[in-house]
Amino acid sequence: MLFHKKDRGPAPLPQVLPAHVGIIMDGNGRWAKKRHQPRSAGHRAGAQNFRTITQYCSRIGIKVLTVYTFSTENWSRPAEEVGGLLSLFKDYLEEALRDFMDENIRVRFIGDKGGFPPDLQALMGRVEEESSVKTGMVLNLAMNYGGRAELSRAARRFAEDVQAGRAKPEDMDESCLAGYLYTAGQPDLDLLIRPSGEQRLSNFLLWQCAYAEFVFFDILWPDFKTQDLDKALQIYASRQRRFGGV
Repeated sequence: MLFHKKDRGPAPLPQVLPAHVGIIMDGNGRWAKKRHQPRSAGHRAGAQNFRTITQYCSRIGIKVLTVYTFSTENWSRPAEEVGGLLSLFKDYLEEALRDFMDENIRVRFIGDKGGFPPDLQALMGRVEEESSVKTGMVLNLAMNYGGRAELSRAARRFAEDVQAGRAKPEDMDESCLAGYLYTAGQPDLDLLIRPSGEQRLSNFLLWQCAYAEFVFFDILWPDFKTQDLDKALQIYASRQRRFGGV
C-alpha cells in the first residue's frame, strides 16, 4: 500500500515495535530537482534527515535499524555525484567520531568496504571500533551493498570452509546460511519502509526480507518525518503476521 502526503498525521506509538526496521532512503535527487538545486543538495538534506530518524529510532526503542546508504549499483551514477556522496560519507563519519558517539548506538557497516578509498575504510573501522562498546540500538549502514552480492559472498565463504575442512556440505541449511550473512546474529527484518513512491526492493536485504512487512510512502526521503515513521509503525502493528501459517 502506498501512502501519500495527504495521509500524514499524528500517530501514537504502538505497544509492540518491530525489532528490526529497514529503510531505503530514496528520493534525494528528485527532492533537489523540485527545488532547482543540484543533486548534491538533496543528498545533504537526506543525510541530515538520516541523523534525525536514526536518533528517533534509538530513542523509541528500535533494536536494529538498517539503512540503504549506497548500493553496489550506485557506482554507475555520474562520477561527480559518486564523488560527492563519498565526500558526504566522510564528513558524516568524521562528525560521528566527534559528536554522534554520545548516542548509545552501535554502528556496523554491511557491504563490501574494500570498494571504498582507504581513508574512508579507515574511518569506517574507527567508527565501528569506537561504537562497539555501545549497548543500545544497532545501526547497520549498508554501503556498497547488494542483496545478491551478499548471498554470493555467503555461498563462497561456506564453500571455502568446506574446502578447508571447517564445514561439511550437509551442514548447509537456512540457519547455517544466515550465519554467513552480514547480519549474522541479528533478527530478520520485521518492517521495510521506502519513501519516494517507488515500490520495489532494489536488491536490499533479499534474504532478511522473507517475511518483512512493507510500507511505502509517496514522500521523498528528505521530507520523511518522525510522524511518518510513527504511521509506519502503527501499520506494522495492525497487520497479522502468520509466517506462512493460518
